[in-house]
Amino acid sequence: MGTIVMAATAVLVVLGFTDPVWWLAAVALLCVYARYGRGTTSASNGTPPASPGSAPATYRAYRARRDQQAKWERRYRRERPFEARRQERAK
Repeated sequence: MGTIVMAATAVLVVLGFTDPVWWLAAVALLCVYARYGRGTTSASNGTPPASPGSAPATYRAYRARRDQQAKWERRYRRERPFEARRQERAK
């Protein structure tokens, strides 16, 4: 991802020699990548920010999400027995 961003920035800089608006686009691209890119860290403690699907901050939070998911799955099986049975056969 970083390689693509750097290549795109280089292309925008080269295009900027004919039209300086491209330089602004290159700066904007770098700012967006620095803000939302893969290698960002939190300023407060130096740890990577939590993203969907990442490891939970605490085991208690993990357990709460796991229990909630199990509750939803039980409710789904109870309210839609035919769909639940069809999904079990597909596995």
